[in-house]
Amino acid sequence: MIFEALKPQVSQIVSNTEKTVNERLLNICELLETHIEYYNWVGFYFRNGDKEELLLGPYVGAPTDHTVIPFGKGICGQVAVSNKNFVVPDVSAQDNYIACSFTVKSEIVIPIFVDGKNIGQIDIDSNTPDPFTEADERFLEYVCEKVSELLSKSPK
Repeated sequence: MIFEALKPQVSQIVSNTEKTVNERLLNICELLETHIEYYNWVGFYFRNGDKEELLLGPYVGAPTDHTVIPFGKGICGQVAVSNKNFVVPDVSAQDNYIACSFTVKSEIVIPIFVDGKNIGQIDIDSNTPDPFTEADERFLEYVCEKVSELLSKSPK
């Protein structure tokens, strides 16, 4: 399975202290987008201090206008409130979806927790309808745990 093969590479990226945190986050995005065929846009959003909004972090894929997302708005904004994974097999069936590109057919968003607090998320868009499985969720939870370790060690 591709996910098992990618886990050591994710760990290696996270532990590379010669790069900045943002460089490592970008490298994770590049790794996932390159090696998983149906991951067409991979990025991170992080809570903006005490504000109830998310700011776009490192990402790979088509440029997006959605650099600030209020809590509750769109899939990412809903995950910021619910603290739960959100898999969207068909974005056209979602009332509260923020369209980034007409090519996007599905989305998966997994929250990142540091010290029990939801501080951000990984967001993946796919141009393939309904490609995400439970294996994607488990793998992305692993990625988010590694990112959490990275962020909890880095100076604020």
